[in-house]
Amino acid sequence: MAITSRNLQPPAARRVFGSSPWQRRFGALRPYLQPAGYILVAYLLVHLLMGRGQTLLDDMRYGRPRTEHLTGMVGHHETTGEPTHFIAMNLNRRVVVMELPGGDVTKAQMLQGPYLFGANEDLTPVRLRLHDMNGDKKDDLVVSVKKEQIIYINAGENFRLINADERRALDQVP
Repeated sequence: MAITSRNLQPPAARRVFGSSPWQRRFGALRPYLQPAGYILVAYLLVHLLMGRGQTLLDDMRYGRPRTEHLTGMVGHHETTGEPTHFIAMNLNRRVVVMELPGGDVTKAQMLQGPYLFGANEDLTPVRLRLHDMNGDKKDDLVVSVKKEQIIYINAGENFRLINADERRALDQVP
C-alpha cells in the first residue's frame, strides 16, 4: 500500500506585484521616491547629529553650567597690577556676571543679566568681551547671548547698564 500525501488546505491566493491600486499609481515613481526617501532620512540624521555635536562642543568649551572667563585691565582696584577677572555664567537660564576687581575676591561684584526663555536655554553660552563702546577711553563690558548684546558702561569703579540715551547715541554711530 502506497502512502500518498496531499495538502488539504486550499492554495493561498497569490498576489501579483503591482496589482494594488497604490502599486499601479506609483509603481513608475518608485525609482524616484525611494532615493528621495533615503535622502530625507540622511538629512534628518545629519541634522540630529549636528545638533548633538554642537551641544557636545559647547559642553567642552563652556562646561555646565555654561561659563566663560575674561581677564582685562578696566581700572577697577588694579593698583597692585593685577587685572580684573570676569566670570559669566548661565545659571538655570539667568545670565550672571561676577567681577573680581584687581583679582580681589573680597571686592567681588555681581551683574545680573536677562532671564532666558525657551527650550534648552539653560545650555545657551554667554560670551564676554571688553570694548570702549562710548568713546571715554575706558573698556566697557559687552555680554553676548545668542545674537543679542547687553552693554555695561565702565563708570570708574564699577559697571552700570547702558541707558536709553546712550543706546540711541550708539545706534547713530556708523
